[in-house]
Amino acid sequence: MICYHGSDVLVDVPKIFEAARPLDFGGGFYVTTSRYQANKWAVKVCYRNNSRIKYVSRYDFDIERAKRDLVVIQFAVADEKWLDFICKNRSGQQTGSYDIVIGPVADDKVYRVVVEYENGDVDKQTALKKLKTENLCDQILFHTDKSLEYLKYLDTEEFDNE
Repeated sequence: MICYHGSDVLVDVPKIFEAARPLDFGGGFYVTTSRYQANKWAVKVCYRNNSRIKYVSRYDFDIERAKRDLVVIQFAVADEKWLDFICKNRSGQQTGSYDIVIGPVADDKVYRVVVEYENGDVDKQTALKKLKTENLCDQILFHTDKSLEYLKYLDTEEFDNE
């Protein structure tokens, strides 16, 4: 499976990072199967870091072997289990032991729904109903060093933001 990572630095050797802020699936190394989503991530990182160059790196992920050898959590849709999982991660709670998590990415619109739910502004069923209307890209978190052995770097494209 081909995956992409967007950043303001070239990442030919992925590493597990503890996030400076709570993320959907926890700390680690994130990729997506959407080239478009990776480009959006690169633009966001460049803006946040006041960088000029953005990179989209491409990898081959041996998902079938990973599913046989590792603990892989997979969410097909933004459902109740997905919502509970990302809310626990965003609040800094440990959600169990796993190597890889695959599921929908909470983009800006989805994040607003999650925040409404976390703040108690909407109940779980209302939040889930709102989430069903969104067309979400995927994200894949490599959470352990062992999981990175299933990801092979292919190449990187570089873009100037100006």
